[in-house]
Amino acid sequence: MTATIEQLKAAVEQAKTIVFFGGAGVSTESGIPDFRSVDGLYNQKYDYPPETILSHTFFMRQTEEFYRFYRDKMLCLDAKPNAAHKKLAEWEQQGKLNAVITQNIDGLHQAAGSKKVLELHGSVLRNTCMQCGRKYDVTVITGSKGIPCCEHCGGRIKPDVVLYEESLDNDVMDEAVRCIREADMMIIGGTSLAVYPAAGLIHYFKGDVLALVNRDATPFDAHADLVLHEKIGAVFSQL
Repeated sequence: MTATIEQLKAAVEQAKTIVFFGGAGVSTESGIPDFRSVDGLYNQKYDYPPETILSHTFFMRQTEEFYRFYRDKMLCLDAKPNAAHKKLAEWEQQGKLNAVITQNIDGLHQAAGSKKVLELHGSVLRNTCMQCGRKYDVTVITGSKGIPCCEHCGGRIKPDVVLYEESLDNDVMDEAVRCIREADMMIIGGTSLAVYPAAGLIHYFKGDVLALVNRDATPFDAHADLVLHEKIGAVFSQL
């Protein structure tokens, strides 16, 4: 790993504009469980599969059961940014990084100090009344039982996260594509590159260096200039 780390260091130093695209593996080292690893949520036992619970249809039809799972498994509000989050924020402050594009919904990039964070799947920290559009922070979820309702109109409150069956935000996707096209280096970390359409963003990169940092192999390893099968926090702590 040492030789590849040195190559990654050199590439970062030479790069003028870096874009980072990350997934669940960026947050697992902060104690947030992922979905597809051996220990992930998809491999635990619940009354319904997580894919079913975290769908738009289930939210609309069985909202109380959705929130029982959501409060228990999706809110990790005590988690703190790790070495990867902090290094990315540092690069942005130095003017080397033009954006963090993330599939995560935990807000840890912002907690580390990153300003340009494109959240493809939304955030658990934001919530909206489905009836009047009133905005709420996460305390409306943690401070309530059953189905959280709007104090203004009584409408049902929904987390601003993209559930299964829902579309990604077009403006966020367009900005992600723009940032990727403008970068001369793209670092992909902590993602299996199995979730579409997010994983398809890699095809817009036409820069000089594509680096992949992920514990397991991905379908795009053969297309990358640098590949490290390591935990991203361990790698970024050496950069």
